[in-house]
Amino acid sequence: MTTATAPLTVGRLAEAAGVTTDAIRHWEREGLFPAPERSAAGYRRYGPAELDRARFIRACQRAGLRLADIGDLLAVRDTGACPCEPAGSHLERRIAEVTAEIARLESLRSQLTAMLGAVEAGTCEGPLPENWCPPRAVDGGECE
Repeated sequence: MTTATAPLTVGRLAEAAGVTTDAIRHWEREGLFPAPERSAAGYRRYGPAELDRARFIRACQRAGLRLADIGDLLAVRDTGACPCEPAGSHLERRIAEVTAEIARLESLRSQLTAMLGAVEAGTCEGPLPENWCPPRAVDGGECE
């Protein structure tokens, strides 16, 4: 931390980075933040480098990267190298996960739409779950 800038408390760091103090403390526990300097009273003290680091972590989270991925990128970034190249494999994996989740959600929407159609038609015939209606209603084909 440089002495040219007044140290930031965890609250001011969190506010400047657009996160909560709990997020900063969590990142410290997860090893994404080095142990901060402490004031004589034991308060955490941060500088511009930590603010930059918090903003980087937050930007990576907005891109959907997990903390483990962010840790990998920080390890590269901490060497002074740009983490763009290693970020590619993390981003490709994340894109594949998002694509799979979109497909799952589209399938779910189709199922729910079909179920709503059956409900609006007043029947308990497929694709409604078998356990929505009591057994007597399923046998008779109608919900009461």
